[in-house]
Order: sequence, then C-alpha cells, then structure tokens
Amino acid sequence: MDHTGSASPQERRTRRPVRVVAVLLGAAAVAFVGQGLWHRRGAGWHAWAGTFNGVVLATIAALPVSALVAWALTRRRRAAGAASAWAWRRSSAEVGIVHGTVPWVWMIMLPGSGAGVVPRRVSLVPLRDLSAILAGAPAAATVQIVGNLLVFAALGFLAPLRFAALASVSRVLALAAGCSVLVETAQYVLWLDRVSSVDDVLLNTAGAGLAALASRRWWRGPTAASYPPS
Repeated sequence: MDHTGSASPQERRTRRPVRVVAVLLGAAAVAFVGQGLWHRRGAGWHAWAGTFNGVVLATIAALPVSALVAWALTRRRRAAGAASAWAWRRSSAEVGIVHGTVPWVWMIMLPGSGAGVVPRRVSLVPLRDLSAILAGAPAAATVQIVGNLLVFAALGFLAPLRFAALASVSRVLALAAGCSVLVETAQYVLWLDRVSSVDDVLLNTAGAGLAALASRRWWRGPTAASYPPS
C-alpha cells in the first residue's frame, strides 16, 4: 500500500535534505569506484581524471551537460504546473550541488602512490596539520587551504536555497562536518595513502559555512509551498 500521501508538507520538507545528501554521497561513491576501476586501464585516462588539473578541466567541460540537466528538470517541473522561478531555483540548486561537490570529493579520494602499502595515517590534533601547511611554501599552502575550503562550498551555498530545512548556518555547518567526517573515514578505510585529518574536517566545514553566509541574502525566495509539488 502506498502511504506517501499521508506525509505532511513539513515532513516532506524535512526529508528532502536527507535525500539530497544520500544522492550526493552515492554519486561520490560511484565516482570513486569508477576512477578506481578506470585507473587500471592506462595512463591516458589518468592524465585527465587522475590529476588535479585534469579533474578541473573535466569539471569545466561538463558544465554544458549540467546546464542541460538543470534545464530538463526545470522544464519537467514547469510541465507539472510549477512556477518558472521556483522550478529553475530548485533544479539549478540540485544540479549545482552535485556538479560543485562531486569533483572535489573525487580529487581528495584519489589514491596516492603508496595506497594499500604505506601505513594508514590519522591526525586528530586540531590545527597541527594546518600549522605545518602554513609553515611551508606559500603557494602550496594556498592551494591546500583554498582547496579544502571549496570541497563543500557548493553544498553550503546552494543547499539553503534548495531546502528550507537547511536555511540555517548552524545546520549547514553540521551537514558539512558530517560529510567531511565520512570522506576522511573513507580515506582511512580504503587505505588511499592520505592523512585522515581533523584539520581537513575543520576547513571543509568552514568553507561550507562561509559559502552559506555568502548566499544568505537569497535564502528567501520562491518556495515549494507556493506551487504544486514535483
């Protein structure tokens, strides 16, 4: 028997962030498994999907595809009776969260040269790794810090626009922290020759929080309550 109609609008709004996180993590898992399998097929693939520059270029090249997906979702929702502004806001936020997060997760899940060989490493002392990074070359430190800040920035910026339940900086911080902990745990469990660090969690979370603050002025906008569900 179908009981979906019995859920209240508030319950449905509460469930939506959970669904998008599940989809996001699922997409990241598929991306990781895919890169692990394809990595064995030769250096040609690795040159564009197994390096930082390659992933950045692939992400840029995929922008038209993401735009097409957002347009298709918007058109589908408008056909179902949703207003144009709400349909576009919802669709573009969903696609943007995935497009702006999965490539960063892919990059930090790429195995190092000692994957499966060197001992697993964990750093649980806050700010120790960050201090070491800042003590190094400025260019390398900038890349490390900015990169970690951007991992969940798209999620922090767009999730409050898409989900009313996440229109809170504290909730965005909690969501980003949880996602980051999962990623760091996966690095350790999968033995990727990476350091599972609490400082990475702090930077990932801070990046999402800053992005949420940047989008705060747009949190109030077309809502699902005003239009037919889709």
